[in-house]
This record gives sequence, C-alpha cells and structure tokens, in this order.
Amino acid sequence: QVQLVESGGGLVQAGGSLRLSCAASGSIFSVSSMYWYRQASGKQRDLVARITIAHSTNYADSVKGRFTISRDNAKNTVYLQMNSLKPEDTAVYYCAADVWVTVYGSDSRYWGQGTQVTVSS
Repeated sequence: QVQLVESGGGLVQAGGSLRLSCAASGSIFSVSSMYWYRQASGKQRDLVARITIAHSTNYADSVKGRFTISRDNAKNTVYLQMNSLKPEDTAVYYCAADVWVTVYGSDSRYWGQGTQVTVSS
C-alpha cells in the first residue's frame, strides 16, 4: 500500500504565504511525477503544478510566478510554496504521485486526502 499525507494548509490573509508538504510512504519502488491539484467548492479538480523526477516543472497559468513546486526524491516528498495568495486560491489542495510499487508493470497514481487552504480578503 502507498499513502500520501499532506500538511501545511490553513487560513491566511490575501498577499500572504503558505507552504504545503506531501510525503509518500509505503511499498514504493520509485516515484515518477508528483502533482498538486486543487478543488474549489462546487468546481472541478484542477491541476496546479507538476514536477518530474528530474525536477522539470509545469504550472497552471493562474499560479505562475506565485507558486513554486519542489521535491525531495530521497524523502519521496513534494512541496508547494504559495506566495502572494489571493482569495481565488481558496480550495482543498490535493497532492498526487505516480508510483511504481515494483520494477515491473507500470506506475499508478495515488492521492492524498486533501488539505484546506483559505485566503481571506
């Protein structure tokens, strides 16, 4: 089994910063790409940022220049540094990881339980 555990959400004023963390544990052979998604109330879940094992990154246009995704491969942990937060960033943030549990077959995507980020105006 593979578990992803997030931390770091909370309430912050507009213009503030938060740092989310997500650690993958369990029967892991390798973790390829890691992701942060978010889902605002009543809306679909959207990709916020992605980072490959080689640390190549992609961002949603709405967060470019404000959010930074990073990872520690030795710890199977992904981070999301969120600066200049806006009320429209309010959502439940989910981490995800593409995990190989053995060297055979293919990877599977696992999800964290989500952490609430609320930005007040």
